[in-house]
Amino acid sequence: MPGRRPRTAVRSWARISGTLPRSAHVTTPAADIVAHYSHGQLQQRLEAALRADGVDPGRLSVEALAPYDQFHGRGLEATVEAAGLMPARAPDHLLDIGSGLGGPARWFAQHFGCRITGVDLTPEFCALARRLTTQLGLDAQLRFEVADALALPFADASFDGAYSMNVSMNIADKPALYREIRRVLKPGGWLLLSEIARGDGPEPAYPMPWAATAATSFLATPAQTRTALEAAGFDLRLLRSTRAQALAFGARAREAVARGEQPPHRAVMLVHGELAAAAMKNSARALADASIEPIELLAVRREGA
Repeated sequence: MPGRRPRTAVRSWARISGTLPRSAHVTTPAADIVAHYSHGQLQQRLEAALRADGVDPGRLSVEALAPYDQFHGRGLEATVEAAGLMPARAPDHLLDIGSGLGGPARWFAQHFGCRITGVDLTPEFCALARRLTTQLGLDAQLRFEVADALALPFADASFDGAYSMNVSMNIADKPALYREIRRVLKPGGWLLLSEIARGDGPEPAYPMPWAATAATSFLATPAQTRTALEAAGFDLRLLRSTRAQALAFGARAREAVARGEQPPHRAVMLVHGELAAAAMKNSARALADASIEPIELLAVRREGA
């Protein structure tokens, strides 16, 4: 297939779904990243959490899963916000880079009526994403497969649009990532990113939700992100900070806990277990200190670049 990249090319980072091809070899830091996200028995832990919420794991809905399967900052709130920026339509085929448990893909598929292919590095995430998608009857619109974010196994110009939510923090070679995304987008295709950028504050402490140590955390500033995207052949339509929204969301979550309620976003606790408390504490401190800067951006593939 013209423009297709080999499936065996596994670079220093990629979040992929399913299982790795036999010929692939995952090395540090990729193996460290997988180990950070995958701890076993994720499906069982999710089912236990749902039962504690009074939800039958055999009778799921997108809404019931939202506290757990939206594994990015502000959870469903950020997903709904991203949908408002996407020029997606029902006939479109979108690419989800770092699809995690599949929550955003399922929400967008249901909201827009589009098809979505998700790619992610953590096999445990992908297995559960497929299972939940089947339970919700969305198999016709969604698939999750093994792929390297830096060597996507898709032909040139395969997708109408692409998005990624809190993923590039684990990717060192962001220029290569953006070039590869541009390659698989159709002419005029768009890219929406919701990411954590490096802020002006002091170096953040670890662990973080996306990295156990600084060795697998690669934060770029908003300016560096803009420069890399433009150099890769994108024209930016929007670049904005969502730090104020993140601070407000965190305050509401703490107020809910103080009232004896569960926080609205519980994905970090589901995925990271005992590590979650320290990771969320460090993330909240880094946000308050401006060490990290949540951003949203929308870009369009430039022709002739």
